[in-house]
Amino acid sequence: MTNPVLQLLKTPETRQKILVTLGLLACYRLGFQVPLPGTNPDYMARLASGGGGAAFGFLSAFSGGALGNTVLFALGIMPYISASIIFSILGKVSPKLEAIQKEGAAGQKKINQWTRLVTVPIAIIQALFIWFTVYANDTEGITMSTGEPGLGLAAVVILGLVAGAILVMWIGELITEYGIGNGASLIIMAGIIATMPASLSAVVQQDSQAYNTILTLVALWLTIVVLVVFIQKGERRIPIQYARLSRGRRVYGGQKHFLPLKVNMAGVMPIIFASALFMIPSVVFETLGWRYLAGMFMDADGFIYVSISMVLVFFFCFFWNNLMFQPDDIATNLREHGAFVPGIRPGQKTSQHIKAILQRVTLAGAVFLAIVAVLPGLITAKVPGLQGNLAYFLGGTSVLIVVGVAMDLVDKLNAQLVMRNYEGFMKGGAGPAWAGKKGA
Repeated sequence: MTNPVLQLLKTPETRQKILVTLGLLACYRLGFQVPLPGTNPDYMARLASGGGGAAFGFLSAFSGGALGNTVLFALGIMPYISASIIFSILGKVSPKLEAIQKEGAAGQKKINQWTRLVTVPIAIIQALFIWFTVYANDTEGITMSTGEPGLGLAAVVILGLVAGAILVMWIGELITEYGIGNGASLIIMAGIIATMPASLSAVVQQDSQAYNTILTLVALWLTIVVLVVFIQKGERRIPIQYARLSRGRRVYGGQKHFLPLKVNMAGVMPIIFASALFMIPSVVFETLGWRYLAGMFMDADGFIYVSISMVLVFFFCFFWNNLMFQPDDIATNLREHGAFVPGIRPGQKTSQHIKAILQRVTLAGAVFLAIVAVLPGLITAKVPGLQGNLAYFLGGTSVLIVVGVAMDLVDKLNAQLVMRNYEGFMKGGAGPAWAGKKGA
């Protein structure tokens, strides 16, 4: 048996894709070494280490761990992901956009172009939000200037953040086109993994018993990885039977298939929606001067924060699954192709049956995601030195992203091996039984 890794490296096409992916990811990480002009990296580093709150830690981890650094790629891939989410929702709500999506490659090309265009205003809005909420409040020397931050510095910072977001989007699309896997997902994964040395270093510096703490974190992290893989691979299979058709003496159809419903069909989207919506009350209360209420919404291990977060995750999990998975359309397609669920009448009864199963599967996935959403805050409260985006690396949210992307990458690599080395019924290269006989 040949080592699969060696097989991948020996294949010229796959080797080239792997090298291109690694090279583009290296270029992405180089962007973190380019500082924004006029800013002070020390203050933002302290803010990322725990002073920014739970919401800041989540956004920093999801953007690649760079929101806490005054660098060119501080926004990361967030604007492009936001634009993609918007068009995913609009594709299910707008009939015109749904018709464009069904046009195949041409329709997908249009959607991709619109996503790129929408990424620019989203990046501008996020850059303005960061400037007015973080940079403009120059109370602790966030800028290198001695006076108040002016319009010139604001323009430089905002344009730098927007340009960095567009450049990251371009790198992600290059990875998708010429590399292996989804470029945006790999960029998020690379950003999360890159925070591992800093996370462990912070724990070691602030904990006198760092050795025991690191062992506990590693054991907890491995446990979470096993659970995430188990849930990600879990699915409910609905049996599908195709009707038999007779044409003369031949009988067609009659095959048995399955309609798989994944337990965690929504992925990490409900956590993203819940975290984005959860920031609104804290920002509003902080602006109005109601610091007590704002503190309750920012206390990651408090009762109010945990309760509302779990409720929001449950709501968005059901909302996303019901929006993206349409039982009526599936029942119609099954009936048009001569398929049915054994024991269930085609049409409306099949739709109701699939919808009932979907609700139960979604409930299990929502419980899992709700636990994952509140886990970083609980870990932060128990482990000294683990705050902000550090908790989200060792917590459930980042692990869910990393494991999901890694599993997708492994599937892509296995597909490359199958395409290259598929032997079929010619396994062993012996050829037909009559090939070596005389007179054949």
